[in-house]
Amino acid sequence: MAEKLWGGRFKKQLDNEFYLFQKSIQYDYKLAMYDIYHSMIHISALVYTKVLKVEEAHKLEMGLLAILKEVKAGKFKYDPLSEDIHTEIQNRLEKKYKSIALKMHSFRSRNDQIVFDEKYYCIHQGLDIERLLANVFVSLFELAEKYKDNFFVGYTHTRRAQVIKFSNYILSFGRMLERDLKHLEYYCKNTEIFLGSGALAGSFIKKEDYDKAIKVFIKKYSQDFPFKISLTRNSLDNVSSRDFIVEFLSILAILQTHLSRLAEDFILYSTKEFNYLGLPEEFCTGSSHMPHKKNPDFLELVRGYTGRIHANLFAVLTIMKGLPLTYNRDMQLDKEPLFSTVEIVKSELSILARFLRGIKINTRQVDLALEDESLYATELAEHLVGKGLPFKTAHEVIGKLIRYSEEKNVKLTDIVDEILKEFSPHLNKNEIKKIFSPAFAVQTKRSVQ
Repeated sequence: MAEKLWGGRFKKQLDNEFYLFQKSIQYDYKLAMYDIYHSMIHISALVYTKVLKVEEAHKLEMGLLAILKEVKAGKFKYDPLSEDIHTEIQNRLEKKYKSIALKMHSFRSRNDQIVFDEKYYCIHQGLDIERLLANVFVSLFELAEKYKDNFFVGYTHTRRAQVIKFSNYILSFGRMLERDLKHLEYYCKNTEIFLGSGALAGSFIKKEDYDKAIKVFIKKYSQDFPFKISLTRNSLDNVSSRDFIVEFLSILAILQTHLSRLAEDFILYSTKEFNYLGLPEEFCTGSSHMPHKKNPDFLELVRGYTGRIHANLFAVLTIMKGLPLTYNRDMQLDKEPLFSTVEIVKSELSILARFLRGIKINTRQVDLALEDESLYATELAEHLVGKGLPFKTAHEVIGKLIRYSEEKNVKLTDIVDEILKEFSPHLNKNEIKKIFSPAFAVQTKRSVQ
């Protein structure tokens, strides 16, 4: 059992199975970089408080920077028996600097460290997700531009509805993701990071000493820490609240819902039954039994992971729903849902940006679908409105005309003028043929840019 940051009041050795059950190093090692930065600010504050000498603080900072170098290089190896990431870093420094490192935890608590680490993690990862979203935008716009002159079938209730531009269709997902990006930008800009809460009641370190330490830290490490940081306004609230995780997971859950809807559309439209879209092979898999299969596994996994990402949000909400103030160990369990969601979303966005570049429209199949005369029924009714009929009357006239077409098994464009006049004196074959055109249908929608 590794060294712990506590234990003086205990006579009995901790039960080994319980120790393994309660430790968190196996997942909170991902917070190493953020915890190191908290320690850098803290040791600077300890200098101003006269707990550490300048030369002692310098040694500790060099030790922390050495660990940080490992973290950034992806070479950080933790002791699997360490209780958590805070203990891991403390133990490393104690091995190297002995008594100096023993002073480092003065006037602070892991309760304060963890909320600092998690906020920093959320903002840092949020900025990374913004960048990945920007790459997806580029791919969406490239796809829209590639097929800017193509028409497509629009659906409501999974039934053919009206003709649309393919670019308008594909950029509808861009609008969804644009809202997600704005939510992320607001979150990253306005989430404040606090320190100085101690375990719950605050710290012995004076505000002016913390302020000086923060100023020194920001000057040294602004490239890694372009965020708001200040002394806590209410120490009890700071250590006991995880609103910032719930908010972050909410944003990502909505983003994931949008990705799932895109995935479902592309799965549907790439089936043999529709055959509107061709999917890039490098993101599909085959069957171990059926040689002909080209399965949309990437899209199916995106759709499937939506359940986990929504569950991660509800997991944290449920953990927090009835906790008394202030910190409770239940809150340790907020990390795995958070890490899981972030890692899934980042992987999906990274792949999706490349996936979209390989999408192809099966123009022949789409053109066949666009021959469906029911797609132009609304435009035909609106044509009658232009002739002076109330829309309700025009709607009824065209509804009866379509029923006649179905019952007689005759195309609307083949109905002779004499019969058309029985439905409305404003209907004639030539005008119907003009209206039953994808270009005409789209051009009449003046609100669409």
